[in-house]
Amino acid sequence: MPTRWYNLLADLPTAPPPPLHPGTGQPVGPEDLAPLFPADLVAQEVSTERYVDIPAEVQDVYRLWRPSPLYRAHRLEKALGTPARIYYKYEGVSPAGSHKPNTAVPQAYYNARAGVRRLTTETGAGQWGTALAFACAQFGLECEVWQVRASYDAKPYRRIMIETFGGQVHPSPSDLTEAGRAMLASDPDSPGSLGLAISEAVEVAAQDPTTCYALGSVLNHVLLHQTVIGEEALLQLAKIDETVNVIVGCTGGGSNFGGLTFPFLREKLAAGGAGPVVRAVEPASCPSLTQGTYAYDFGDVAGMTPLLKMHTLGHDFIPDPIHAGGLRYHGMSPLISHLYAEGLIEARAKTQQDCFAAGVLFARTEGIVPAPEPTHALAAAVDEALACVDTGQEKVILTALCGHGHLDLPAYDAYLRGSLVDHTWEDTELQQSVAAALSRLPAIPG
Repeated sequence: MPTRWYNLLADLPTAPPPPLHPGTGQPVGPEDLAPLFPADLVAQEVSTERYVDIPAEVQDVYRLWRPSPLYRAHRLEKALGTPARIYYKYEGVSPAGSHKPNTAVPQAYYNARAGVRRLTTETGAGQWGTALAFACAQFGLECEVWQVRASYDAKPYRRIMIETFGGQVHPSPSDLTEAGRAMLASDPDSPGSLGLAISEAVEVAAQDPTTCYALGSVLNHVLLHQTVIGEEALLQLAKIDETVNVIVGCTGGGSNFGGLTFPFLREKLAAGGAGPVVRAVEPASCPSLTQGTYAYDFGDVAGMTPLLKMHTLGHDFIPDPIHAGGLRYHGMSPLISHLYAEGLIEARAKTQQDCFAAGVLFARTEGIVPAPEPTHALAAAVDEALACVDTGQEKVILTALCGHGHLDLPAYDAYLRGSLVDHTWEDTELQQSVAAALSRLPAIPG
């Protein structure tokens, strides 16, 4: 198991644009982030040090499931008839059943060390809320979670799991915050969004000096913690003398994708660009990388966060309530957005039908029911493997199976019964919704 996290900022040819204060238009400083995050996490957010030591207390909790296994998908390869070799890093072995504890545990640790009493957060599919509730239990913190309404209704077992770990869960929008009440007043049947749930959690944290906010994706320190995935994968592949040609990962806010790919990008940058193709895969109904605008935007609906330069669909865009709730975010991580803008990674969008088809095939061959989120990466991996059938190339394909789908079976039921609906960029309604949201991008002061 790695004892250090890797910080990609240390090796980028050009630095990404800084977060800006919405009032002044100037780059935010540590003091601007202090009301929401403890000093250690603020330092990691702005750090350009190449490596950050993983505290011993965090390593002790990590050992409950790390190192996570790297599997070769022999039966999937056989079903596809491909000469490609497909590997997947399986993060579903964690207590939360996903990759999310990789950052939840250190975030809870640093907050507890700073004397924080309670953490607030949002969750889409429920995996992040589950992970943070588990992590808070390890360090004696209270945990309050705003779960996107569409997911809260569709995935009650996630709520139960969060509560079992000790967390308190509210559907978002809720009547507990100004942001939630405003949304309910305008749309009582709102399915919610990650951006809105963030607004609610941030609002509550900002009003209590003993409470801090924890984010499960997007920010630099979150992606930093997730690099244990890629660092382990590099070591595991070296043991079997494999060199990867293509890496695919699902992207919503970017934590799973960054965690898998950043250590490989380090090696690729050090080799002068020689290395694997790195491909991000997102939902066709929430295509921030492939169809969004690269601009400064808020990370939440209410405009309470700093302005982030990212690929965005507009901070008040409400995505279709797809089953991959963890990918229903209007914007992409600023760091991953920068990589895409610089041409260091590729991006694709996939429909629900394609993704669940890949998920069912994977379940029937490899014996693991994937969460809806990583089925996006699996669908892209299947595409790549099938292309190898035509060319005869023996490519090595790597992906991260970032979680299991044991609590997402209603989504598979909808697919198997033929009631799953695809929403793509060709839908006029989607284009109009995004256009309206982008027209309300914040102006940069000064």
